[in-house]
Amino acid sequence: MSVQERKQRERAERERLIVATARELAEQQGWDAVTTRRLAERIEYSQPVLYSHFRGKREIIGAVALEGAAEMAAAVRTATSAADGPRERVAALARAYLNFAARNPAVYDALFQLDGGLAYAREDTPEPLKDAFAALLESLAEVAGEGVHPALFTEVFWACLHGIATLTRAGRLLPGDAAQRVELLVDRLAVV
Repeated sequence: MSVQERKQRERAERERLIVATARELAEQQGWDAVTTRRLAERIEYSQPVLYSHFRGKREIIGAVALEGAAEMAAAVRTATSAADGPRERVAALARAYLNFAARNPAVYDALFQLDGGLAYAREDTPEPLKDAFAALLESLAEVAGEGVHPALFTEVFWACLHGIATLTRAGRLLPGDAAQRVELLVDRLAVV
């Protein structure tokens, strides 16, 4: 291995450590607790080393969001691949999405609530974000209904899931009705 390859590998490892540490800190104490000073202390590198990888907290949030998008896409695909039939796939998608949001609140915030400097719904949207949307579209396209553009239907269904996830986390919805919400959403929106 050349010196250049070793340096690139070490740089990538430092970036992974920074992102993992930021994510861990955010999940434990919230995003307000994530500062470059705290990250530097936790990973035992100087702040200038952090800034050589990320220009600031916004870029770190963006990196966490991209990692989370890939994880969410994988969770949705795993859940839907095990389901038989369109209705079951959509229900599995909804449960997987809501479970991801509940298990990873800081990552979910990085994806959908905080400014990570990422472009959404544009040509220059990063691939992990496009792929997360594609993971939803793969199952939702078949139940959009005649004359309904599958991507538009996916946006509306996603917005419903986001609302449920956000309101549940904020304690605005009764926790015992979670399964009924998914069933209602699938039954009323999806054409199966």
